Amino acid sequence: MKQWYEELFENYGMKYDKESFAQGTIGECDFIEKEINYNKNIRILDIGCGTGRHSIELAKRGYNVVGIDLSESLLERAKEKAFEQNLQIVFQKHDARNLPFLHEFDLVIMLCEGAFPLMETDEMNFQILQNAANALKPKGKMIFTTLNGLFPLFHSVKEFLSSETKEGNATYGNNSFDLMTFRDQNTTYVEDDFGNKKELQCNERYYVPSEITWLLKTLHFKGIGIFGAKMGAFSRDDKLTSEDFEMLVIAGK
Repeated sequence: MKQWYEELFENYGMKYDKESFAQGTIGECDFIEKEINYNKNIRILDIGCGTGRHSIELAKRGYNVVGIDLSESLLERAKEKAFEQNLQIVFQKHDARNLPFLHEFDLVIMLCEGAFPLMETDEMNFQILQNAANALKPKGKMIFTTLNGLFPLFHSVKEFLSSETKEGNATYGNNSFDLMTFRDQNTTYVEDDFGNKKELQCNERYYVPSEITWLLKTLHFKGIGIFGAKMGAFSRDDKLTSEDFEMLVIAGK
């Protein structure tokens, strides 16, 4: 049986690019460039690359990028976009819980809940971090965003999601946040690129900063920084608060 995140992204390549959460690419890539000191000699792995928006923008700027995703329809869209822009990017289908890469990349990015933290168990989410760590060279760096567990302690996730939704986007209902597991269960309503309507039971894990720090230390990361993640405007000056729906995590090996 397919998991909700597999069903959600089937035949969703065109719609995905119009989602409100997918609009911050340029600013996010500006930040990534700064973090790697504009070094064009490095190799970048984009885990959960979706339709390739960060991979494509970084490749346009002259970086060597490999994009991986579980969704064939999103990867097809990514390949189309790269072809249209005459960009050489390797896009491959992989499950982030089981990656073949070992010490190959200088930077790993996982942005906009590309894989982590969508998995159905904490162990699977940890496997993704483990695989990302394994893919890095000895002095490599990881930049990812994840759902901020401080947010639902102070706010309604349901209200936030409905306030961010634009016409034609996925909509959400029946949210319930479990304080024992820090998981939000909700019903997501989407219409795919062919007009098929779907109703999916979703389950996402929110993390608090101390958990993320501990998980990354377990994987021998150092210099772990956790910040607020403002779409399209990532910054190390953005202190994480309970107002941030997502957090930005930067960690070095």
